Amino acid sequence: MAKVVFCIGNGESRAVIDLIKLRPHGKIYGCNGLYRDFKPDVLTSVDGPMMHEIYQSGYDGELWLRDWNPLPAMTYNSVIYSNLTPKEIEIAKQNFKLYENKKGDREHYVFHGSAISGQIGIIRRLAGGEQIEKKQINHTGCFISWVDIKNDKTHNLKDLTKENRDRGWACGASAGWVALNQNKDLETLYLIGHDMKSNTDTVNNMYKSTQNYANEKNKPIPSVNWLTQWQTLMREFPKVKFVKVNPDGIVGNTPVSSNIEEWNTEAKKNLSYINFKQFNESFNCI
Repeated sequence: MAKVVFCIGNGESRAVIDLIKLRPHGKIYGCNGLYRDFKPDVLTSVDGPMMHEIYQSGYDGELWLRDWNPLPAMTYNSVIYSNLTPKEIEIAKQNFKLYENKKGDREHYVFHGSAISGQIGIIRRLAGGEQIEKKQINHTGCFISWVDIKNDKTHNLKDLTKENRDRGWACGASAGWVALNQNKDLETLYLIGHDMKSNTDTVNNMYKSTQNYANEKNKPIPSVNWLTQWQTLMREFPKVKFVKVNPDGIVGNTPVSSNIEEWNTEAKKNLSYINFKQFNESFNCI
């Protein structure tokens, strides 16, 4: 168990930090698309499209996912296609987004999104030759991963604790939740790249405008849930020091390097802020 944990968010402030240099100093927990550039000790994801992207990439590290419930292969047709005829199945494949890896010799699969069978009415209208407007078709997507339950390191978030519950949180706080439960002697948790705000009028994310991420021109994502969830962790783990790493601590002239008023109570207890210079003096990573 680690005494120091680095919890890596995907806010753009972390771009200057060399994550590899943090390895000797503690355990690294990451979120979502981080796997594309760096392999943390533990990766967490909670959104269907991203979870399946990670798994289907062949990622072989420890992975915690939401509602990751392998089903036996014998249930595939009934769950995904219900009682559709071969002709209807072919029409479904042509009109609905189906993201699926190769089955190979795997005997279990995980499913998220909209089952093709849920569109049975529209499918049968299409099969009958009816022309249907695209807006009438559910474009959520059907995400299916054939899984190797014997050899992979993938876990369901609800299996993390004895209570068998997934708190339903965003990915960043969920990664923190995993870290705090896995490391019972944890002393310090550093929040890196958990920017909470944006220095521009657009989304703040390392992977914006890439697959499964918001467009770079979108407005910033509201942080109210992130703030509440992290605050809950600070209160539930009062003996752990939470250190938020900002480019300029809380004395900068930007939203990212500013005090978080919602956390003022925690700042008097087990929360502190440091700037990149201070962080670099400790870990030589910038």
